[in-house]
Amino acid sequence: MRVAIEDLKFDERGLIPAIVQDARTGEVLTLAYMNEESLRRTLAERETWFWSRSRAALWHKGETSGHTQRVIDVRPDCDGDALVVLVEPSGPACHTGARSCFSGEEVSYSKFDSQDQPQDTAGLSEKAQGLGDILESLYALVESRQQERPAGSYTTYLFDQGLDKILKKVGEESAEVIIAAKNGEGNQLVAETSDLIYHLVVMLVARGVTLDDVRDELARRSRK
Repeated sequence: MRVAIEDLKFDERGLIPAIVQDARTGEVLTLAYMNEESLRRTLAERETWFWSRSRAALWHKGETSGHTQRVIDVRPDCDGDALVVLVEPSGPACHTGARSCFSGEEVSYSKFDSQDQPQDTAGLSEKAQGLGDILESLYALVESRQQERPAGSYTTYLFDQGLDKILKKVGEESAEVIIAAKNGEGNQLVAETSDLIYHLVVMLVARGVTLDDVRDELARRSRK
């Protein structure tokens, strides 16, 4: 995997388009952009790094979601103004949960958010001491997604799709919890319950209901 970076033609913003392709199947997974630094990191670490045009920042694919892409080869085109990046993906490439940004095949989310940014959910467990702390951190994260709508975030995708999509996901995750509980698979039940809680939090934020509102109602019921 030898790429002569000095021979590449970056655009006026210092970027070059990178077509990410599954090395095993040939499927095109996504189109992203690299600058010189992200390309050097990609070549050195053998995992994809890109440049986010919306956030003006480097991002490491899979840093938060775990859906990394192991780089097999990087090939410039004949003009040196575009790249093909052959990878072995460990999960979906698209922020919507689809395997490819050019298909509609959704996969299950095992993380709260798939933006693949360091400030996402990474570190929640280290910062929080209990379930209540984790829920508060998660609520604050989801609330910030609603307000800022950063590109590449699954939570942004849900808010952009609207309440009906959010409610549909709550229903789907509820069904997954029931199936996991019925099948008696402990680890799967924990994972599905976590997914359901995440989507419930998104729903609460979308409807303007706070965790304090839920706490107060539970406290009221406990006094009966």
